[in-house]
Amino acid sequence: MTLRVNGKVVTPTGVIQQGCVEVRGDRISAVAEYPSIRDGHWIVPGFVDMHTHGGGGHTFTTGDADSARAAARFHLGHGTTSMLASLVSAPFELMRSATAAFAPLVREGVLAGIHFEGPYLSAARCGAQNPEFLRDPSADELTELIKLGEGAVRMVTLAPERTGAIEAIGLLTGQGVVVAVGHTDATYEQTCAAVTAGASVGTHLFNGMRPVHHRDPGPAVALLTAPNVFCELVADGVHLHEGTLTFAVATAGPERCALVTDAMAAAGMPDGEYELGGQAVTVADGVARLARDGAIAGSTLTMDAALRHAVAVGMPVPDAVRMVSTTPALAVGIGDQVGALQAGLRADLVVLDDDLNVVQVMRAGKWVQ
Repeated sequence: MTLRVNGKVVTPTGVIQQGCVEVRGDRISAVAEYPSIRDGHWIVPGFVDMHTHGGGGHTFTTGDADSARAAARFHLGHGTTSMLASLVSAPFELMRSATAAFAPLVREGVLAGIHFEGPYLSAARCGAQNPEFLRDPSADELTELIKLGEGAVRMVTLAPERTGAIEAIGLLTGQGVVVAVGHTDATYEQTCAAVTAGASVGTHLFNGMRPVHHRDPGPAVALLTAPNVFCELVADGVHLHEGTLTFAVATAGPERCALVTDAMAAAGMPDGEYELGGQAVTVADGVARLARDGAIAGSTLTMDAALRHAVAVGMPVPDAVRMVSTTPALAVGIGDQVGALQAGLRADLVVLDDDLNVVQVMRAGKWVQ
């Protein structure tokens, strides 16, 4: 059976103003002009969130499979058809149990992989990470997690200045795991060394990093100017000033900038008291902060809202779509499966109205209820 979805189709090469996405089974079979029927809706690829800790009142950070399913379902309703389950700094026992719990969800397709944001991070730039659990990278821990996950461990964020970090980058990339630089007080030179060793992502660029100075450019400049590095940007109007957001995209281009939510359980929920990695979080006016010191504690963002924010600050719709779909898919190594509307890829798409609000979501050729 063939299904056709008509509208303004955003493809990797531009917008087909009167187009059609043809779906057979769980795959896109064709994308073409279809002038006989005009539908004003945008047809864009399913969103890919490479950095999210939860949403809809549910979290990934405890390693609970039922909670992970519910969080994934919440974000699916906002157009995110592929996502990594991001953990925060934790004892190794929790990292191990979370890997065991989430690996079946990866095999099932509920998750695209696991992202360990920590615990191999800088105490000076820990942000909302729990300082109690921070430590140097451990080859033994990483080896066990990779083996246990059987391909589920997709990305690890670490601070390159920590003892053993460069060796850990080699170990991880050698096993096909993406390494991200984040929550770091590294110098420009230390960051460049990490990139040379194989790090290929900057975790929520500018946030949780040594700030830029004209005599000490730090990690943000090193990551922005490295041609093989993808830069995460939290486009919620809180993590980044719009001038910083547009500067980063102008510097690295939409082909290297990936919008992420960094969402926690409070995404889609009322203001109130929440928890992240064993720490109390207060959400007020939609902004999540640690109760103990006011540090930003993730976000309440969804990917459709990130797309709208990027367009609102002046980015063309095709560029913004690339940053929520194609670029993050490539960054985490699944661009041969999802992230674009082209024949042969999984039929993941989002129908948006003229205001870029979600109308319908399709995942693997089936409309999401």
